[in-house]
Amino acid sequence: MGCRQSFRQCCDRPKNTNVRISLPAVCFVWQIVMIILFGIFIRYDQESDAHWAEYRTFQNISSDIENDFYFRYPSFQDVHVMIFVGFGFLMTFLKRYSFSAVGFNFLIAAFGLQWALLMQGWFQSLDPMDGKIKISMESLINADFCVASCLIAYGAVLGKLSPVQLMVMTLFGITLYAVDEFIILNLIHARDAGGSMVIHTFGAYYGLSISWMLYRPNLDQSKRLNGSVYHSDVFAMIGTLFLWMFWPSFNSAITDHGDGQHRAAINTYLALASTVLTTVAISSLSQKTGKLDMVHIQNSTLAGGVAVGTAAEFMLMPYGSLIIGFCCGIISTLGYIYITPFMEKYLKIQDTCGIHNLHAMPGVIGGIVGAVTAAAASEGVYGKAGLINTFDFTGKWKDMVPSRQGGHQAAGLCVALCFGVGGGIIVGCILRMPIWGDAPDDNCFDDELYWELPEDEESIPPILEDNNHMRNRDVTESHFSMEQSQN
Repeated sequence: MGCRQSFRQCCDRPKNTNVRISLPAVCFVWQIVMIILFGIFIRYDQESDAHWAEYRTFQNISSDIENDFYFRYPSFQDVHVMIFVGFGFLMTFLKRYSFSAVGFNFLIAAFGLQWALLMQGWFQSLDPMDGKIKISMESLINADFCVASCLIAYGAVLGKLSPVQLMVMTLFGITLYAVDEFIILNLIHARDAGGSMVIHTFGAYYGLSISWMLYRPNLDQSKRLNGSVYHSDVFAMIGTLFLWMFWPSFNSAITDHGDGQHRAAINTYLALASTVLTTVAISSLSQKTGKLDMVHIQNSTLAGGVAVGTAAEFMLMPYGSLIIGFCCGIISTLGYIYITPFMEKYLKIQDTCGIHNLHAMPGVIGGIVGAVTAAAASEGVYGKAGLINTFDFTGKWKDMVPSRQGGHQAAGLCVALCFGVGGGIIVGCILRMPIWGDAPDDNCFDDELYWELPEDEESIPPILEDNNHMRNRDVTESHFSMEQSQN
C-alpha cells in the first residue's frame, strides 16, 4: 500500500491544467510519422518482391506454390480475426461500453501493428546490407501477436482510460514487447510458439500494473455501469467462440512447417476442449443453485489455449494437453470467484475483464509447463533430429542439452514478468499525467463520453399497432371508425 502511494506521489501532477492532447491530433500526427518511417525503413522481402521470379529461378524453386504466402496466409487470417473480432467482441460485455470495446480495440490494433512492424523489424529482421526491414507474411503474424499483448492489457483498464491514454499505453507496450521478445527468444533462446510468456504473461502483468498505478478509490460512482445485460453477454460470447475456434492457428502460426506446426494445433485443440468441460463443472458447483455464470464461460473456457502455448510444439502427448486444459479450467474459474475480488479489495487492482485469471495465471502455468517439458525432453521421445529441430539446437546453441534448455525456459518466464510489472509501473506513472484527459470516476464504462449514440429505444414514443407491416394502418382504422359513427 505504501509502495503504491509513494509511486503515485512521485507521478502526480497538478490536476488543474487546461492542456489536453486531442485524439484527432494524435491519429493524424502518428500516421504521418508512420508514413515517413515506413518510407525510410520498410521494404518487401524476397518472397513478396517483384524479383521473386528471378529468385525462384536462382534457387531452383519449381513452383509459385512454394512461396511462404501459401503456407502462412491461412494462419494469418485466423490470427487477424482473433485480434479484431475475437478480442473486440469479448470485451463488449459491459452494458454501456460496447462501442468503445469494439471501436477502441479496432483503433489500438491498427495503431499498434504499424509500430510493431517497425520495432520487431529493428530487432529481428533489419538487413545489415542496406539497413532496411524486409517484411513478409510472418512479419504480419508477429505484428498481430505484438498487438495481442496490448489488447490483453486493455482488458485490465477497460472503461477507465481515454482513447489517447490507450494509444500511449499501446505505444510503450509494443516497444517493451519488442525488447522483451528479443531477449527471450534470441538472447536467452527460449521457445514460446504460442506466446504464453511473451504475449500473455507480459501483456497481462503490464495491464495489471498499469491498473494498480491508476487505482480509482471512487470507482463505485460508476458501479451502475460496471456490469452486463443479457444482449451484451451474448455479443461477448461471440468473441469467445471466435477466439476458441481459431486458437489452434494462433499457437501454431509461426512454428516450423511440418510436425511442429501439426503438433501445436493438436495440443491446443485438445487443451481447449478439456478446459470447457472443467469450467462448466466448476462454474456450476460454485453456485448454490447449480446454475452457470456467463463470465466463467466467456473467459475461463479459453485458459487452456493460453497455458499450452509455450509447449504447444513440444511432445506433450494428447493426454498431457488434456491435463493442462483440465487444470487451467479449475484455476481460472476459481480465480474469477475468489482472486479477482481479493485483488480489488486488498491489492487495489481493478481488473475489469479479469485478465489475471484468463491470461496472467495461465500464462505463468504455460511457462512452467514449457520449462518442465523442455527439461524432460530426450532423444528417445523426439529422436536426435527431432530434438534439434524442435528446440533449434543449431549454430551457437548446437551444444545445448534439454536440461539446460529447461533453465532457459524458466529464465524467459522471469524476464516476461519483470518487463510486464516494471514496464506497467513506469507507463502507469506516465498515464497519470492529466494531459491525456481520462474519464471522471462517475462517468467510466460509458460510451456517451466518446461516441455519438443512437437514441435509446425507451425514449421513442411507443407505436400501438400490430406488427403486420401495414403502412398508415392508424389512418385506415380512423377513417373506418368515422364511417361507423356517421352511420
